[in-house]
Amino acid sequence: MTFRELCRRQVIQLETGAYLGRVDDLEFDPKDAKICRLVLLGRPRLFGLLGREESLFIPWSEVSRFGVDALLVTTPLPEGANTEPHRSFWREWLQI
Repeated sequence: MTFRELCRRQVIQLETGAYLGRVDDLEFDPKDAKICRLVLLGRPRLFGLLGREESLFIPWSEVSRFGVDALLVTTPLPEGANTEPHRSFWREWLQI
């Protein structure tokens, strides 16, 4: 599996089924070149002008399964994480 293939997969928390995001980067151990953890960057605030939310770091040991289009992880959800799907203005206005 290449890095590009890994980045296309969704990261799903196994217990609740919450969508955590997509892999943005990997952290390696410089001694033996093994993957230490996955990095999921936080969502941009106000189109990135106000920075980003907290990034999520998932240890490689907490990756449970690789699927065709998703990674299942056993990491606990961060405090205050919104597990509901993102609602946009247009979806609320059109009541979709």
